[in-house]
Amino acid sequence: MNTHRRDLARLEGQSLLTDGGLETTLIFLDGIELPEFASFTLLDSEAGRARLERYYSDYARLANRHGRGLLLEAPTWRANRDWGARLGYDPEALARVNREAIGLLAGIRDRHERAGEPMLISGCLGPRGDGYLAGAQMCAAEARDYHREQIQVLARTEADLVSAYTINYVAEAVGIVQAAEQAAIPVVISFTVETDGRLPSGEALADAIVATDAATGGAAAYYMINCAHPTHFAHLLSDAGAWATRIRGIRANASCKSHAELDASTELDIGDPADLGRRYAELVRRMPQLMVVGGCCGTDERHIEAICRATAA
Repeated sequence: MNTHRRDLARLEGQSLLTDGGLETTLIFLDGIELPEFASFTLLDSEAGRARLERYYSDYARLANRHGRGLLLEAPTWRANRDWGARLGYDPEALARVNREAIGLLAGIRDRHERAGEPMLISGCLGPRGDGYLAGAQMCAAEARDYHREQIQVLARTEADLVSAYTINYVAEAVGIVQAAEQAAIPVVISFTVETDGRLPSGEALADAIVATDAATGGAAAYYMINCAHPTHFAHLLSDAGAWATRIRGIRANASCKSHAELDASTELDIGDPADLGRRYAELVRRMPQLMVVGGCCGTDERHIEAICRATAA
């Protein structure tokens, strides 16, 4: 277990950036093939590791330029058992790449972190199934047992927390929180929503957060929204209840397109970085508790730069 993990409560009032859309950057801008959308496979080649190193270092320098902290998200969104098996990775190989991913980020943190501008390391988790489709669903106990393997590996690294992205139904979120509690590592749940602001399962975002908290005693450090454009969810936050104060981070898509449209797209839709920045500024105005801002599909340094400038204090 990481005995030097940082207390997330000490981050109250901090403003942390994250990176943009790692996988869409690699695929559409760099022309790198990522089978099953799995960026962790790059850790197995010298060229791949070098590209990941440059990618994260660029965002570390961006954060340094703007005097902001940074949440470094590991390239491990697909590094769980089912997706790993599709790519020929057995449990031992998956454990290795999860550890190596955190080690790579630890080196970047050590080179770029400054006093008063913390750089935290997050072990990134993804859903067991398709992030855009709530198909076959697990019960909470099944989800806990499924995700426990990856979480336990990450809990023994220098990761400060684990963050589960593109979660699309409540029971999987509950299981992830329970597995993280068992491993004694802070956990963040990031739900994705469709163009109507509901999870792909049909559950309302407010209901999903309330239900996850109720089932886990509020054990998640906080919640986020990712892989959706602000036009898909901003309307939910007007005159919202107490549940909305649990949302502390946003990683939005560049595009206004639906998940189905993005899934079928053969070209990258980068949207309008300046407009996205303005939308983030409005979200920060409405939600002063927001701590983490960054991007998801279609975003890159241009978008994070625009968000950073628009949300500067």
